Amino acid sequence: MSAIVVTGTDTDIGKTVFAAGLAGALGATYWKPVQAGLDDGSDAQRVAVLGVERVLPEAYRLTTPCSPHRAAEIDGVVIDPARLALPDVDGPLVVEGAGGVLVPVTRELLYADLFARWGAPVVLVARTALGTINHSLLSIEALRARGVPILGVAFIGDAVEDSEATICAIGRVKRLGRLPRLEPLDARSLGEAFARNFNLDDFR
Repeated sequence: MSAIVVTGTDTDIGKTVFAAGLAGALGATYWKPVQAGLDDGSDAQRVAVLGVERVLPEAYRLTTPCSPHRAAEIDGVVIDPARLALPDVDGPLVVEGAGGVLVPVTRELLYADLFARWGAPVVLVARTALGTINHSLLSIEALRARGVPILGVAFIGDAVEDSEATICAIGRVKRLGRLPRLEPLDARSLGEAFARNFNLDDFR
């Protein structure tokens, strides 16, 4: 497959680290269409530090760390969905969304709607902490309601066997694996952990 979308059940759950691991393992190009919040650097910069060699510039870089629709308004920017079409690249492309699947890109367009337009398969990244069953199943339903193909769920954090199994059984999705929290987190530790915990055939 030429493009894979990495989305999540919430913000700050490890999407960027997973996306970097996936892009590195596949030798893919990474792209985050909209970056909202620049005080701590961008996700594209983090991915590059984690060893991804081909990183595309964002279509929009917004200063305020909040939903893109509001960050754009604060910056006086109008987000044009036409600029968010998937770019043509050589080889695979890993695209990272922002926050959860129903985060507004504009006041008329949600990320899940954008994913549906792209037609690319999605990996849902979910934490293993308390509350993940509800958040994950709601995200799966929102994606399916729009006809978005779901490759499966990738978990982040400590193993919680029942929660992981329950989400995938009730949601009827593939359990792709689990990435533990890494200390230290660098290109080498991420590459080794991704290779141990995921099967690349699931993403091809």
